[in-house]
Amino acid sequence: MEQICADIEAETEALAGVVGGFTEELWRAPTVAEGWDSYETILHLGATDWICDLAVSNPAGFAEVRARLANGEVSVHELVRSETNTKAGNELWRWFLEIRGSMVDALRKTEPKARITWLGPDIGARSLATSRLLETWTHSHDLADTFDVPYPPTDRLRHIAHIGYVTREFSYINRGMSMPDQPVRLELLSPNGESWTWGPSNAEQLVVSTAYEFCKVLTRRLPLRESTVETKGAFATEWMEIAQPWIEPPRISDEA
Repeated sequence: MEQICADIEAETEALAGVVGGFTEELWRAPTVAEGWDSYETILHLGATDWICDLAVSNPAGFAEVRARLANGEVSVHELVRSETNTKAGNELWRWFLEIRGSMVDALRKTEPKARITWLGPDIGARSLATSRLLETWTHSHDLADTFDVPYPPTDRLRHIAHIGYVTREFSYINRGMSMPDQPVRLELLSPNGESWTWGPSNAEQLVVSTAYEFCKVLTRRLPLRESTVETKGAFATEWMEIAQPWIEPPRISDEA
C-alpha cells in the first residue's frame, strides 16, 4: 500500500500547485466541469475522502452512512456541510488536507487485498486507494484546465490506466449493457517513454494511445473523436466511447 499512498500524496501536491494562489473569487469560479466551481470540486474530494476513511476505519459507521445515501436521505456533500458551510476557500483547502491525511493514514494501515465494503460492490483496499488517486487526478485537471495551469503527466497515470482496464465490464454494467466476450488489448506509451500493455497480445480488438490521452478519455474529460486514441475493432471503439470507471449516471459518448 505504501506506493499507492505515496502517489496519492504526490497527486495532492500537484493539486496544491494548481490552487495554492487562489483568491476567494477563483475559489467560487466555475470550472470546465459543468455545474462545478472550484470550491465544490475540493468539497467533493474531501467529502469522498471522508467516506473512504470511514469505510476503512469504521465499517459500522460507514454502513449507517451508506444506508442514508442509498435511500436519498442525504448527499455526499451534505454529510460534511456542518464542517464546511462557513469556510472560505483557503479554509476549505486546509480542511481537505486534514481529511486527506487521515484517509491516507488509514489506507496505509490496511492490507492491500483486504475487502472493503464500499458505495458499490465490495472493493479491494488497493483498488479503493487507486480510485481516490483517479478522482484526484480527474478533478485536478478540471481546475488546471480551467485556469490554464500546467499539469504535467507522470507515471502515476499507470494506476489510472490499470483501473480503467480492469473495470471495462463495469462500463457496460453501468449502462445496462452486456460486455462482448472478445478481449481488448491496451497499448499505452507512458510519460517517460515506456510501453505499458494489458490484455492478450493476439487480441483482435486493440486500443493504442499515450497514457495521458487514454486517461483523459477514460475519465470522460475528452471525447474519443477529439482525442489521439486509436482503436481497432468495433468493440474496442465501443469500450472507449462508454468507458467510465466510477458510479454515476453514464455520460453521453461525445460529452467532455
